[in-house]
Amino acid sequence: MSARHFLSLKDCTPQELVSLIRRGIELKDLRNRGVLFEPLKNRVLGMIFEKASTRTRLSFEAGMIQLGGQAIFLSPRDTQLGRGEPIGDAAIVMSRMLDAVMIRTFAHSTLTDFAANSRVPVINGLSDDLHPCQLLADMQTFHEQRGSIKGKTVAWIGDGNNMCNSYIEAAEQFDFQLRIACPEGYEPHAEFLASAGERVQILRDPREAVAGAHLVSTDVWASMGQEEEAAERHKLFAPYQVNRALLDAAAVDVLFLHCLPAHRGEEISEDLLDDPRSAAWDQAENRLHVQKALLEFLVEPAYHHA
Repeated sequence: MSARHFLSLKDCTPQELVSLIRRGIELKDLRNRGVLFEPLKNRVLGMIFEKASTRTRLSFEAGMIQLGGQAIFLSPRDTQLGRGEPIGDAAIVMSRMLDAVMIRTFAHSTLTDFAANSRVPVINGLSDDLHPCQLLADMQTFHEQRGSIKGKTVAWIGDGNNMCNSYIEAAEQFDFQLRIACPEGYEPHAEFLASAGERVQILRDPREAVAGAHLVSTDVWASMGQEEEAAERHKLFAPYQVNRALLDAAAVDVLFLHCLPAHRGEEISEDLLDDPRSAAWDQAENRLHVQKALLEFLVEPAYHHA
């Protein structure tokens, strides 16, 4: 099983990550200029969704089509991952028919079990632990608008969720300082923090976290599957809303990012996405471009088999 997988930012070297972002910018330019570029002709990506998604499905499906390949969407009704058929068995069969598999799931172990039995690349389209593809888009967006993030300060405000965990891995791989402001009991996983060491700081005060920060990011207070906790979370997270006044406490050239969907009036103020410091729409679009770079990197081009 020699396929390269992308389950976490740690699956690439820092150099590979930087070149993926540069390539994402190049592919974006090609698309903007209307240049046809189809290195993945006749290649097929299987997309397994155990969790619903708008941007992840659109960006991978459109990306494969634009690269000359195709994508097959499998909803939770279409697959029996771990329900009846062992994940490893599904991986063996599916990877004999497909050229790559993208999985959006709950337990991160679903990804690692699948990858261990797959002969083709497996991509993490989101798990309860990590969201590495989103971080590639975030890093591309920062790079485009502000240059290298190396040595900069990033503030994560809100829940220590899968996005926060991926920001911790990004701090290690892209070499920036990360300050996380979250309520007590909502910290990111201890093992991610342990790995990052001095690079990451946990704070309770969002103003302290954003002081001088070059990038500020947040996410919804209650993710999919946490709806029953929503009321409790609202009370706890209310002081963690990112608004224009909070951004004013950051660096003059601060960039604001949000992986979307956003709940205006909750984790962000009603007007924040309209603030000139917000790049959330570019960030959403960059999922397409940087994932195309990732697919191009992981999937053998058609001409290798000519």
